Amino acid sequence: MNTLTTTTRFVPALALAEGAGVRVHRTIGTPLLRNYDPFMMLDYFSSDNPDDYIAGFPSHPHRGFNTFTYMIDGYMEHRDSMDNTGNLGPGSAQWMKAASGIIHSEMPKQEAGLMRGFQLWINLPAANKMDDPEYQEYPADAFPQVESEGYRVKVVIGEYANTTSPIVDEITKVSYFDIEVKGGQHFQYQSLATHNSFLYIFEGSGQLNGKSAPEHTLIALGDADKTIDFVADDNGVRFVFVSGQPINESIVQYGPFVMNSRDEIDQAMSDYQSNNFVRKRAWIKGR
Repeated sequence: MNTLTTTTRFVPALALAEGAGVRVHRTIGTPLLRNYDPFMMLDYFSSDNPDDYIAGFPSHPHRGFNTFTYMIDGYMEHRDSMDNTGNLGPGSAQWMKAASGIIHSEMPKQEAGLMRGFQLWINLPAANKMDDPEYQEYPADAFPQVESEGYRVKVVIGEYANTTSPIVDEITKVSYFDIEVKGGQHFQYQSLATHNSFLYIFEGSGQLNGKSAPEHTLIALGDADKTIDFVADDNGVRFVFVSGQPINESIVQYGPFVMNSRDEIDQAMSDYQSNNFVRKRAWIKGR
């Protein structure tokens, strides 16, 4: 099974409520793009109205995949079933390998102001779905930045221009860059032919290889667009570039459980209902 994308797709974000009613813009994980191997979901949240985020994401389980949260503005507190507590602030990030199972909550640490960021779900291969969980959290200044005359790249996961993030994904080889391009300037990059890659534009707009790239759009790159030439419109643009190696395995998802078969989903539900879900304390690094 080959799940590499061959044709570029433009996917507009779908506004919906998640958690206890938090308003998010979702692209991966909607009817337009159910999954994008190895990525299972992408949510972008952005609001200065507390009614849109104050309810947060109360305790909920995950099994079979990684979650990655990147905060741009605002403050969020993480608590989980293994007594880990994390505090995410502007520019910080959290990598959580749920794997065999974790129960956690993500709740706002503010009652007013702008709350903005992303959450990405990254699938795990069958061989790793029941690994022990791991937890990493890093402040904003842990992530290197590469600056040029026309753009700035923050290396959030992986490597760019011989600059490496503290978060390295050894399984699906994910890269995750926060890129800001000045008005009228170019950003050029060669994405890997062996990976599925996408851009999500969250400030401004521009042209990707001569095609209009509007705000709040995910662009899943096909074969013809592996070489990126992004030109910002006059007011500049900011987007995330994300790339990962496909797993090429069957996917069976039931809410927060992502496994390879229906029997494995049934086992996850049984474990959760019988309080046998969390099997081992997560390994923590990075604070």
